[in-house]
Amino acid sequence: MTRVTAAAKQAPPISGVVETGLYVDDLGRARTFYETVLGLTPMIADDRFCAYDAGPGSVLLLFLRGATLETVHMAEGSIPPHDGHGPLHYALGIPATSVEEWRGHLDTHGVAIESRVDWKGGGVSLYFRDPDQNMVELATPGLWPNY
Repeated sequence: MTRVTAAAKQAPPISGVVETGLYVDDLGRARTFYETVLGLTPMIADDRFCAYDAGPGSVLLLFLRGATLETVHMAEGSIPPHDGHGPLHYALGIPATSVEEWRGHLDTHGVAIESRVDWKGGGVSLYFRDPDQNMVELATPGLWPNY
């Protein structure tokens, strides 16, 4: 039997979350929400997905539900099939000084804020839903020890 040392068990470092993927029922409707309400800029899109710049080194992917069930073959390699169902959650970082501005902006667009949390570490989170009922969180620094 081979023994694994503590050093061998340690995983290589992770530098951050690069992509977050959501699955939507109507890509056009979702794009309107993410571009109009959240002000995100698409980097690439086709009839099955749209990729948004979600801040330095971070991409938010919207996939049309059921449209990614086949392997995608490209010159660079293959992307295995994937899909998802049900409401998901993710958080976008915002400056602490913009919480009230975001509240007003969401209200202007008829987006109901379901909850506001004032975290012990000093951060604030606003929670609301996208058109596919995914839970969107806008979070200021102080939410986590590393943010």
